Amino acid sequence: MAAPRPMEVALLASVFVVAACGLVYELAAGALASYLLGDSVLQFSTVIGTYLFAMGVGSYLSRFFVRQLPAHFLRIELMVALVGGALPAVLFIANAYIPGSFRFLLYALVLLVGVLVGLEIPLVMRILKRDVALKELVSQVLTYDYLGALAVSVAFPLVLVPQLGLIRTGLLFGVMNAAVALWALWLFRGELRQLRLHALACLLTLGALVAGFAGADHITTLAEDKFYQDGIVFTATSPYQRIVVTNGRSGHRLFLNGNLQFAERDEYRYHEALVHPVMAAHGAPKKVAVLGGGDGMAVREVLKYPGVESITLVELDPNMTRVFSEHPVLSQLNGGALSSPKVKIVNTDAFGWLQAGSDVFDVIIVDFPDPTNFSIGKLYTSSFYGLLDRRLSASGYAVIQTTSPLVARKSFWTVATTIEAVGLTATPYHAHVPSFGEWGYLIASRRPYRLPQALPPALPEGLRFLNLESLPQLFDFPQDMARVPAEVNRLSNQLLVNTYEQEWGKVMR
Repeated sequence: MAAPRPMEVALLASVFVVAACGLVYELAAGALASYLLGDSVLQFSTVIGTYLFAMGVGSYLSRFFVRQLPAHFLRIELMVALVGGALPAVLFIANAYIPGSFRFLLYALVLLVGVLVGLEIPLVMRILKRDVALKELVSQVLTYDYLGALAVSVAFPLVLVPQLGLIRTGLLFGVMNAAVALWALWLFRGELRQLRLHALACLLTLGALVAGFAGADHITTLAEDKFYQDGIVFTATSPYQRIVVTNGRSGHRLFLNGNLQFAERDEYRYHEALVHPVMAAHGAPKKVAVLGGGDGMAVREVLKYPGVESITLVELDPNMTRVFSEHPVLSQLNGGALSSPKVKIVNTDAFGWLQAGSDVFDVIIVDFPDPTNFSIGKLYTSSFYGLLDRRLSASGYAVIQTTSPLVARKSFWTVATTIEAVGLTATPYHAHVPSFGEWGYLIASRRPYRLPQALPPALPEGLRFLNLESLPQLFDFPQDMARVPAEVNRLSNQLLVNTYEQEWGKVMR
């Protein structure tokens, strides 16, 4: 068999790069959609479906490109480089500066990139067809196409996004697409008309993308300063989420994927209500687990009980626990709680941690984000609460933060029904947190819950919000938050995610 010619090798290498770049743009669009719109399964499904449809349209349109195929290929590469490379940056800025435009722009860009990517491979195959037999051509092109997709699918969540962020990742692969165009310019320099204009277009595109890559931090800051209003203290992108901490007139605020998690001015209300009704009611908790709550605020409240011997904090994202342990300003917010010798930090998925272990705890505090997508929604299912029951001591209490019983009334009572479905008693209560409004919690236990007879003392060491006189009011539900019929949220259906989206969606519109 004859050795492949240099041009053939170059074009097949281009196929590898083209496939990698196309998948990066698709993954970046899906990740941004899940960050900003929630429900990652829905967003990735619709983005991927739109992208594949657009690729089919592009493949069909390629039949109308008859002459000057290398020139068409070069121009399409430059267009993919510009549109795909800039896609994350454009969407970030649009979300901040043109509210309501994100969804339309997202699918418009995905369609455009998909059509352009759909044009690329057929054109490469037709160029190669001049020198390669059809049988070998199809197998070689598809092999390199799939290899490029495999490389990116592994690198995107593990290396690219954690190390570069979405904006730089998009621009980097835009540069790679432009480099393929420059390579095509050199390979087909003898066939191309207006060679100088093509060379100028390549250089201008590369220059714009490289400049964007160098200034990616400024682009991100520009978008996030507008979106969050307050000054940004800290940002990080992990495989799990975008972490942003701001500081303004309300003090420090934590956002995960654009959703507010706490505000310094009133987080004490949320965390005191979360922790103390169960800690004080138990009487003498020694082993405590905190699931979620990587900011350390719940751990701070648990440490107000000197009898506690150990606290196991299970937080999926190591970025969260690291920054709230090491950042001087943020660690001050939790009183240095994560540096306590009583605290053991486990960076893993809470569902898997419950399955794998056998230790039991006197109190388990469940402080996850609201069920905005199915990956979080699994932590509100009967399967999860069944595992929670196994890790709870006979006299123990678990408490679960459970969204707003006023805004998301059915969602709140769905969680109560789900807890009861595994044989636990569900005791609901609520507290007013100005940054969130009326917020709900549920206590899960085998024994009936009874109000505590004592709480930690008031300031400076103790509580700012709760006292024995006000505590009973938290368990009183007015008519507009009273229980409504709800189904069990199971791992197989995850109906809570849809219910939650419907209820909160009415408020956001």
